[in-house]
Amino acid sequence: MDNTSLIGLTSIVAATLCMVIGSIAPALGETKAITQALSAIAQQPDEAGIISRTLFIGLAMIESLAIYCFVISIILIFTNPFWNHFAALKPGG
Repeated sequence: MDNTSLIGLTSIVAATLCMVIGSIAPALGETKAITQALSAIAQQPDEAGIISRTLFIGLAMIESLAIYCFVISIILIFTNPFWNHFAALKPGG
């Protein structure tokens, strides 16, 4: 296996791990936020609008972590600077 293939394989594994680990935490956070919001709405139904609005803002902030992990994964797969570096070191390349 040459260096370029090894860098490609490592990039794919790193991108996969980034998405797996980076998706678990937001999923757990969103679950807890939704559970707490539903509990708060059940206790104070008159405040449902304010609680829902705050919940949606919080969910957007939590989801941004997963989106950042997705962006990092895309960068690792498609625009990895190490590929060009090792391709330049390859004899005849």
